[in-house]
Parts: sequence; C-alpha cells; structure tokens
Amino acid sequence: MNRDLTRIRLILMVFLEFAVWGIYLSSIGRYLDHIGFGTNIKWFFAMQGIVALFMPTIIGIIADKYIQAQKMLSLCQLVAGTFLIAAGLYCKNAGTDVRFAPFFILSSISQAFFMPTVALTNAVSYHVLTDAGKDPVRYYPPIRAFGTVGFVCAMLLSNWMKIDGISMQDSYTQLIASGIISYVLCLYALTLPNCQVNRVREERTLAQRLGLNAFSLFRDRQFRVFLIFSMLLGAALKVTEAYASPFLNSFGNNPALADTFAVRNSNALLSISQISEALFILLIPYCMRKLGIRKVMLIAMVAWMLRFWLFAIGGPQMPRVIWLILSCVVYGIAFNFFDISASLFVESSVASEIRSSAQGLYMLMASGLGSVIGTIAAGSVVDHLVYNAATPDWKAAWLIFAAYSLVLAILFAFTFHPQDSKN
Repeated sequence: MNRDLTRIRLILMVFLEFAVWGIYLSSIGRYLDHIGFGTNIKWFFAMQGIVALFMPTIIGIIADKYIQAQKMLSLCQLVAGTFLIAAGLYCKNAGTDVRFAPFFILSSISQAFFMPTVALTNAVSYHVLTDAGKDPVRYYPPIRAFGTVGFVCAMLLSNWMKIDGISMQDSYTQLIASGIISYVLCLYALTLPNCQVNRVREERTLAQRLGLNAFSLFRDRQFRVFLIFSMLLGAALKVTEAYASPFLNSFGNNPALADTFAVRNSNALLSISQISEALFILLIPYCMRKLGIRKVMLIAMVAWMLRFWLFAIGGPQMPRVIWLILSCVVYGIAFNFFDISASLFVESSVASEIRSSAQGLYMLMASGLGSVIGTIAAGSVVDHLVYNAATPDWKAAWLIFAAYSLVLAILFAFTFHPQDSKN
C-alpha cells in the first residue's frame, strides 16, 4: 500500500466512523422532545457513559487476543447499525404511539457496540501506519481531523435532507440513516489491512486492563485533584450534546420565531461547534508551551462558563443569534483545551509502566462517571425548569450550568498546582 493510498483509506475510515455519530448525536434530543420524551433525554445520553465504563475494555481485550481489530470494527458496526435501524423502524411503525422503553433498549444496545468502535478505529490506524513505516504520533492527528469533518457533514445532511417533507433532524430517519452508514463502514472495514492479534503477549488481568492498578495515583494529592475535576467537568460536554438542539427548537413555540434559521436549522448552527473544535486544536501545542497545563485547563473551564452563559442570553433573532454563534465558537476552546491538555498531562505526569492504565483511569472519570452523573444531574435541572415547569425557563437552566462551570474554575485555580505549571 503506497503512502497516499494508506492515508486516503484511513481518512475514509475515520470520516465514516464519526459520520455514524454526527448524523444523530446533536439532533436526537430534538427528536425525542418532538415525540414527548423531553424528560427522558438524559437517560439516552447517560447510557453512553454507562457503556463507556466497560464495553471498550471488553471489546479491546477481544481485539487484542482473538479477533483482528478491523474485523472487530466491522462486527461492532454491524450490530450497532442493526439495532439503531431497528429503533428507527420501531418509531416509524409506532407512529404517534412510540413508547420510550422499546426505543431505549434498542438504542442502548446500539450504543453499547458503537462506543468501542472509536478506540478500534484508533487501533486500526496505528497498526496500518506502523506497518507502513509511519510514526502514528506524527501522521494520525491530521487523519483524525477528517473524523470531525465527517461529523460536521453528517450534521449538515441531517439538517438539510428531507424525507417525506420532514427534515431528518426532526425525524426517526436520522437513526436509520446512521445505521446505513454503519453498514457501509462494516463492509469497508473488511477491506482494510489485517491487524495481527497477539496471543503470546504478556498476560494482564482484567483489573489491569480496566486501569484499576492506576488507582494508586489517588495517593498523589495533585493527581487526585486533577481526576476529581476531570469527572466534574466531564459532565459539561453532555449538557450541550443533549439539550442544545431541544433548546433551539423551543423557540419555535413562538410563531414569530418559528421560521428563523436557528430554529429550522439547529444542526447547521451547532455544526459551528465542531468546526471550531477542529480549528482550536491547532493552538494547544503553543498554549501548552507558553502558559502551562494549569492555565490551559483554567481557560477551558472559563470557556465552558461562557458557552452556557452565551446560550442563556442568546436567541434565534438578530442580534441575539450572534451570542449563539459565539457560544458555538467558544466550544472549540472549552472541549479541546481540557480534553486534550488533560490527556497530555496524564502522559507526562505518570510512570511509563502505568501510563496506559492512567489514561484509562482518566477516561473512566471524565467520559464514564462524569458523563453519567453529569447527564442525570443536568437532566434533572432541565426537567425541573423546563419540561415540568408551568413556564419553561431555559435561561435559568443555562445560567445554573454557567455558574457551575465558574465555581469549578475558581476551585480548580486554588487547589490544582502541578509542579511543572507556569505561573
């Protein structure tokens, strides 16, 4: 496989991987709100965190020892796509009598098999690049950027494409479309180079693979503070994933605002967040070098506060729509400056023999526990102030999330002082 073909094939893989996710992740809350399940949005997103606690590890063990990674990727996409299509067809056939339990069971099984595929695409990419004589650290990030491109393209497709006169972002068809893309990736993965399994590698216990041996890092005060704040801030991402689209859609209850761009094209507006994410990632090496890890993380926390505050004061009409756009731009800083800088902090702060376990522990705290606890807690706030309130008050909900992020930033500034941090 020549160099250009290697790069193109991996780009197509990550493009499809994140297109599967992008076509429904930002708009599923809008659809659930439409069919009367606004108070259940939190459970859909909490399930992503729950399955992230164990499924990537289990599937990773199988891919390491028994089934080649590209075949495991294909199998997981097949199962995930099948159950997501089943969820979409259930909603189609149920019409106005959709029940949350069957939908939740089908979509949860799909999520359980999709979540490990993100790590599997990384594993396949690293293997292919290494076999081609390329350093993954150098060559993979530009390839991974096309995953964000795929996510954005899928969001826009869901926004603009109409089936039977209804935009996919407002319909069960977004689930079926995602399942179809899963099938495409399922077939495409089988054409990728073989990734060798390693049955003779050093044996590790399940506890080690889960990163439990890294729990000894809690003995270090600064690392303990870092992990706790990783969990607390991990909740912030799910807030806007779950509720940004229903929030924008809620303005449609006002006839004067129903035809505004932000209401009719919420996915298109929210795609600015992913574009911003792809751009601001380029600033991280410079900021880490000039500011140090502590200040970069603080910037991320302040950016989350701004993200929520701008939603609180924003609206679909001019000039308030400008605040919504700025909120989406700020997202690139909020997400990247903590997620990536935190991973780099782990990489540089722990002994090499537990580095992989430490990364797993960070993911467990931020994407697992933080996601689950944060989604349920944030959902309870939205339920109380919006879905169960006589007069829905989205502004109050966003201000609570903004205050939460600001308090985290203040506490973090006073408690986190790593030795290599710049003043």
